[in-house]
Amino acid sequence: MKSYNMLIGGEWVGAASGETFETENPFTGKSWATIPRSGVDDVDRAAAAARKAFNDPSWSGLSASARGALLRRFADLLAANADRLAEVETQDNGKLIAEMRGQLRYMPQWYYYFGGLADKVEGRVIPIDKPGVFNFTREEPLGIVAAITPWNSPLMLATWKLAPALAAGNTILWKPSEFSSASALEFGRLFEEAGFPPGVVNIVTGFGSEIGSHIVSHPQVDKVAFTGGDRTGQGVYELAAKSIKPVTLELGGKSANIVFEDAVLEDAVKGVVSGIFAASGQTCIAGSRALVHRSIYPAFVEALVAFAKTARIGDPSSENTQVGPITTRPQLTKVLEYIEIAKAEGATLALGGKRASDPACGDGWFVEPTIFTDVAPAMRIAQEEVFGPVLAAIPFDNDEQAIEIANGTIYGLAAGVWTQSISRALTMSQRLRAGTVWVNTYRAVSYMSPFGGFKRSGIGRESGLSAIREYLQEKSVWIDISGTVPNPFVQR
Repeated sequence: MKSYNMLIGGEWVGAASGETFETENPFTGKSWATIPRSGVDDVDRAAAAARKAFNDPSWSGLSASARGALLRRFADLLAANADRLAEVETQDNGKLIAEMRGQLRYMPQWYYYFGGLADKVEGRVIPIDKPGVFNFTREEPLGIVAAITPWNSPLMLATWKLAPALAAGNTILWKPSEFSSASALEFGRLFEEAGFPPGVVNIVTGFGSEIGSHIVSHPQVDKVAFTGGDRTGQGVYELAAKSIKPVTLELGGKSANIVFEDAVLEDAVKGVVSGIFAASGQTCIAGSRALVHRSIYPAFVEALVAFAKTARIGDPSSENTQVGPITTRPQLTKVLEYIEIAKAEGATLALGGKRASDPACGDGWFVEPTIFTDVAPAMRIAQEEVFGPVLAAIPFDNDEQAIEIANGTIYGLAAGVWTQSISRALTMSQRLRAGTVWVNTYRAVSYMSPFGGFKRSGIGRESGLSAIREYLQEKSVWIDISGTVPNPFVQR
């Protein structure tokens, strides 16, 4: 058993109570490390450390260019440690080593990008309509950012928050998921090594049910950036509103992968498989609804089932594995429950539908890649986020019906469109109510392009130029240059 401490004020410490909890490997089903179980006292310590660092000249006195240099130095260290961190993530959350290595090797680009952007944030000189006055604006950091991140892609989703927040000059109180804290704590060591002042990045570990509310409502916290389910996100939003805190929320999805009759069938099959069975469906952008034109529906489903059957399920640390385990025991139970709900509602099971029994899965928490056909748009399997390898295949008759079905959920995070018509591609990308629309591809992200949701899929944007604005506040400065003070009883 490996034992971890958490990072508060530049020191590696246990919880004030001395309590810990065990983190489990989803492939073996066994505990492999102990993590500090923080309480409200630990949150208070971290918030105080973040505030002290925010006010300290060692951070607040840095030029924007110097902050950018720190971020680029961190990116170099991250690149050098990418494979090691990927192995920790795979052990802790069961994601495929091939995907985790890809994510970790790509992740430094966020720190390079926002490191370069740090000194490109500029205010404006406004040609104000008041004579004898000079007016300009400043872009300033918000203060302490509470970053609350989930278990499915822990370091990537934290990076989407940390890189722009640090580039803008904020300090961080980071609470990773209790199911995937080990990689966050390993990650924290790189901030020390890069030379960030103590307290700029603080990591508290523990259970959201015990410390989450205290973090969000903490009087020292100036902004909350949360990724997770929409119900929890709603609670975060409501709690933050009580103290008028700005929030960034990246929440759930029920994304539609829409296949038109003119699509290249083989490519569309691969795209649908990528959308739902990659990462075992445990991604907010999962294309969990396949909307297929009725004229090609039978042929497409046949090809889809045949291809999905070839997916190699097993040890996520093997480069050959394509479908790994479900990350947590509660999530395994939830996915299996939704499969039973779909059966009860009358959907037809075309593939999978149970816990995997392949010897390659050992004692892990695996669910077979599952496809349901004869799904009606109103069924729960087509409306609610399952967050597992479960696909609802729905036929449609024309473009209008495809748009109606695709937009007919409470979510609006992403959508896929498979067509050879540029006119249809542009029309669909305009009319789909989703923050990201992919055409003839799926699951592509970049540090250069904004990411976020419509409707209950979230508020705000991560990545791209838009992201740094989420962590800044604008100040207007007025300077009298007339040399005279007008009537003090009349607004100037």
